[in-house]
Amino acid sequence: MGGDWIIGVDEAGRGPVIGPLVVAALAIPPNHVETLTELQVKDSKELSPNERLRIFDEINSFIEDGIWRSGVILCSSKRIDLNSLNSDLNSLEIDLFSEAIIATDLFNESGVIRADACDVNERRFATRLETSLGESWKNWRIEAEHGMDSRDLVTGGASILAKVSRDSAIEEIAARTGTEIGSGYPSDKTTRAAVEKMLANGKPHDSLRWSWATVSDIWQKLHGTPVPIRSEQGGPVVQSSLDDW
Repeated sequence: MGGDWIIGVDEAGRGPVIGPLVVAALAIPPNHVETLTELQVKDSKELSPNERLRIFDEINSFIEDGIWRSGVILCSSKRIDLNSLNSDLNSLEIDLFSEAIIATDLFNESGVIRADACDVNERRFATRLETSLGESWKNWRIEAEHGMDSRDLVTGGASILAKVSRDSAIEEIAARTGTEIGSGYPSDKTTRAAVEKMLANGKPHDSLRWSWATVSDIWQKLHGTPVPIRSEQGGPVVQSSLDDW
């Protein structure tokens, strides 16, 4: 299918203390935008869970038929923690947005990439994303704005792909641990109770973001020591307490 494309990119799960950060890219030809209107696509935050799931399934039917393209990247809690050792979350999100866009496999095409900016400086986010994508994507124009998912239907569609994918991951964690997770945000009492349960043993659960302050605070309360940190090899590294010196 020739002609320019529109790629919308958005994330879900930046702030939660449990589960993955998900970045999704949705790519469609410009003359298919009206189809998104017919599907009643909006920013995922404006839709009920049932509406999100319906639209998610309908979008995926176009993707499975090869009419549209997508890239969905699930960034694990472990990757988030390891990144925190020598980088920051904004830099990680640039990598994830780039990976989601590349997964559409449209580098030989051209068009516009519309990203929901995850940086206070929209221009800086666009410039960093352009640099990350490199020369292979030089035919694409990049637009990055705050709230792009509420203004652009393709980015809104991407927000639905990201949100439903993250919700599915949270449901899997809840089933695997036998624990009600809640929203995943530190301010959620259900989530805090889940974190406490997932820290009760001698090692923080892999689905937790060990580098989050909430995990550190609850671990300290339960065990009286600093929370372990992730290692590249996968096992925890125990931090020394001041009492050890």
